[in-house]
Amino acid sequence: MNIVKIKGIELGKGSPKICVPVTGRTKEEIRLRLEKLQEAEPDLAEWRADWYEGVFDREKLEDELAFLRRELGNMPLLVTFRTKEEGGEQEISREAYEKFLRQVISSGHADLIDVELFRGEELLAEICREAHQAGVKAVASSHDFNGTPEKEEMIRRLCRMQECGADLLKLAVMPQNPGDVLELLSATWEMKERYAEQPLITMSMGGTGLVSRLAGEIFGSALTFGSAGAASAPGQIGVGELKAALALFHENRVSA
Repeated sequence: MNIVKIKGIELGKGSPKICVPVTGRTKEEIRLRLEKLQEAEPDLAEWRADWYEGVFDREKLEDELAFLRRELGNMPLLVTFRTKEEGGEQEISREAYEKFLRQVISSGHADLIDVELFRGEELLAEICREAHQAGVKAVASSHDFNGTPEKEEMIRRLCRMQECGADLLKLAVMPQNPGDVLELLSATWEMKERYAEQPLITMSMGGTGLVSRLAGEIFGSALTFGSAGAASAPGQIGVGELKAALALFHENRVSA
């Protein structure tokens, strides 16, 4: 499997890396969230731009990207507009979504960009190519807040992301019972062992799925999301607790 390297961070090697989302509707809220993130010292930051009230203003978007890049220094920045259909904060047209992605890529401020699989495989492939030309890594994603698909469907989605040229393959699902968590972990393991050329990011959301955020090194997920004051998805826990749990898994795995 390929290792994805971004500013000294290696995804797909060793313990899963920790990413903390930055949310906030106003510039002031974003700054407060960013301060909390910097105190927590994760490996990566994700800006959830769908929270920002000025996201559709080209100049305001550019200014906020520049601010985040400057403040984060050498910490990798993932930029995401999570659509309403996949748990995001704002509605967005296909045209506006494409414009957003391309502006982020051309800005030179993002290290990674999130592209949803179900916005269309043609668009995903195009954005992957454009991102690579600009030196940006592409994270293909699929989020299901209503349930957990069959294992074969989860693997199929991840394979489709990989075929489109994504650097990282992300799948988040909502469990209805502990068996759904096992299904997600099983799909992750099978994908890693049989099909994956790129690192995976998988999680079962909510409290029931918490183990999937912690045991990535065992089953094959290279990145996990934690919170620094405000969670952006169900089941995220604080970075301090996350670091301790990941270290426990890593130490015991290495010594086994």
